[in-house]
Amino acid sequence: MDTKKITGELNFKAVRSSGSGGQHVNKVASKVELYFNVHDSNGLNPHEKKQISRALKHRISQDGILKLTADSNRSQHKNKALVIKRFLGLLRTALQPKKKRKHTKIPKS
Repeated sequence: MDTKKITGELNFKAVRSSGSGGQHVNKVASKVELYFNVHDSNGLNPHEKKQISRALKHRISQDGILKLTADSNRSQHKNKALVIKRFLGLLRTALQPKKKRKHTKIPKS
């Protein structure tokens, strides 16, 4: 997984966030949405694409697009950094090899 190639393939969209902020929330787009097309990615090999699609199948649309959002901060820049961090963490956990199960003996009792 080449993180520099992958982060170059991310698409961002800033939208108005709901929640606290008073009058300021009505005129500033602080919520950040991240879009990543898993199937068309050049930074992932076919095995990694299949592994990510299998691990994150509930988060990926039928078009193969992974969408994440962040709106916990009032700052758009902090939300963007947060959503990128969350995205890279999701990819790392999806690409970790699963541990093989150790067979154990059934106790006599």
